[in-house]
Amino acid sequence: MRDSGELIAVYDADGAVVGTAIRGDVRAKGLWHAAGVVLVRSPGGESAYVHLRSPDKDVFPSTYDCWAGGIVAAGETPAECARRELDEELGIRGVRLTPLFTHVYCEPPIRCHNFAFEVRWDGPIEHQPEEIVTGTWMPLPELKKWADDPEGPLIPDGRLGIREWFRRFGDSGAERLRS
Repeated sequence: MRDSGELIAVYDADGAVVGTAIRGDVRAKGLWHAAGVVLVRSPGGESAYVHLRSPDKDVFPSTYDCWAGGIVAAGETPAECARRELDEELGIRGVRLTPLFTHVYCEPPIRCHNFAFEVRWDGPIEHQPEEIVTGTWMPLPELKKWADDPEGPLIPDGRLGIREWFRRFGDSGAERLRS
């Protein structure tokens, strides 16, 4: 997706909203911003949904990601962003987001607070063609191998996030979302 002139929430290095800027300026000036990202897991939790990003994405095109998500718009909370992006990218709606953690990706010019959430899903997946080429369910042990491979096909900020997920919840995360 190219710059549409949309207004983005600008954050400080500590994760507080401090203003707004147009998307192109956030990218060009390396401004701190935030994203709402969602790990979609199978009902039993043994797999996660992994998708191939479009070659037209403005950052990290044609890479794989295990997080559905995007940049927090002006006036939007990270949870609202995560719900919106989950619906837009994968067609998943009406699910309860479980907050996980926030991780920082800081490789200028990209400086982002990633607010991570998780859902379980057993319904259909509808890709947004402008953003996603294809996707599949990946067993967690295979995803961990991808995450641990610095030369692997995962998007860099997504790799950082899923490595944090594995660090916090273990290889299976079996206890997550049982309630």
